[in-house]
Amino acid sequence: MDAFQPIVKFFLNQKTAIGYSFMALLTLGSERLFSLVAFKCPCSGENMAYGLVFLFAPAWVLLILGFFLNNQAWRLFTGCCVNPRKIFPKGHGGRFFYVLGQITLSSLVAPVMWLSVTLLNGTFYECAMSGTKSPRILDLICKGKPKECWEELHKVSCGKTSMLPADNEEVRLSLQAQSQILGWFLICSASFFSLLTTCYARCRSKVSYLQLSFWKTYAQKEKEHLENTFVDYATKLSERNLKCFFENKRPDVFPMPTFAAWEAASELHSFHPSQQHYSTLHRVVDDGLEPSPQDAETTMILVGTAQEL
Repeated sequence: MDAFQPIVKFFLNQKTAIGYSFMALLTLGSERLFSLVAFKCPCSGENMAYGLVFLFAPAWVLLILGFFLNNQAWRLFTGCCVNPRKIFPKGHGGRFFYVLGQITLSSLVAPVMWLSVTLLNGTFYECAMSGTKSPRILDLICKGKPKECWEELHKVSCGKTSMLPADNEEVRLSLQAQSQILGWFLICSASFFSLLTTCYARCRSKVSYLQLSFWKTYAQKEKEHLENTFVDYATKLSERNLKCFFENKRPDVFPMPTFAAWEAASELHSFHPSQQHYSTLHRVVDDGLEPSPQDAETTMILVGTAQEL
C-alpha cells in the first residue's frame, strides 16, 4: 500500500485540475449529444431564435446550477433577509461583494466551457447566423457570393439553396470559421481574465505563500472533520432522544452550541494578521462564547462552519 501513497497524493493535489478536465470532457460529450440527437436546424426564418436558444440556454442552466450547487453561496445568503448583518458585517461590508465575486467566477466555469465547445463546433452558430435579417451581417456573410445567398441564407445549413453546391459549402465554412474564431477568442479572454484575477488576488494577499498553503490545508481538514463531527453528534443526539422517548425518562445533559455560537460560526470570515484566525470557527473557539441562561444544557462550543477558500 505504501507504494500507492505517492500516486494517491498526486491525484489529491491535482484534484482541481482533474475536476476541470472531467468537466470539459462532460461538456464536450453533452454538446455532441445535443448536436446529434436534439438539434435540428429548421432552415427557416426561425433559425436565429432556434440557434441562439441551443447556444445560450444550456449555458444559463449551467450558471444557475453552479450557484445552486455552491455551498459557499448558501452560506452567504442563509438568513440574510432576517439579519442583513450576516452579509454586511460591521466594518467588513465589502466582504460580501468579494465572496459573491468568488462564487460567480466559480459558477461561470461550466457555462464558458459550454460556449467555447459549441462555438468551436460551429453547428449552433451556423444555424443562428443563417437566419439573420441584418443588412450589415448579410453583407459580411454574402459579400462576393451569388445573389441567392442574400435571399436563401436560411437554407444554407440544410444545403437546400439554389446556389451551386460549392457556393453553398463556402458559405457554411465561412459561418463555421466565424464561430471558431469567436470560440478561441472566448477561450483566450477567459484564460487571461482568470490569470489576471488570480494574480490580483495573490498580490493583495495579506499572508505569504507558505502561510496561504497552510491556510488552505487547514480549511480543508477543518471541513472534513466538521462533516464527521456533524454526523457523530447528530447520531449521538438522535440515539439519546430515541432512548429517552422509549424508556420514558428525562434526558441527560448533552453538549451543544448556543444559538449565538451557531450564528457567530456562520459569519463570513475576514483574516486579521494580528489574530491569525484561519476560519470563522477558529475565531469563535479562540474568542469563546459564554452559554446563555436559557441554554442550560450547553457546556461547550466546538461545532461551526469552516470557511471555504
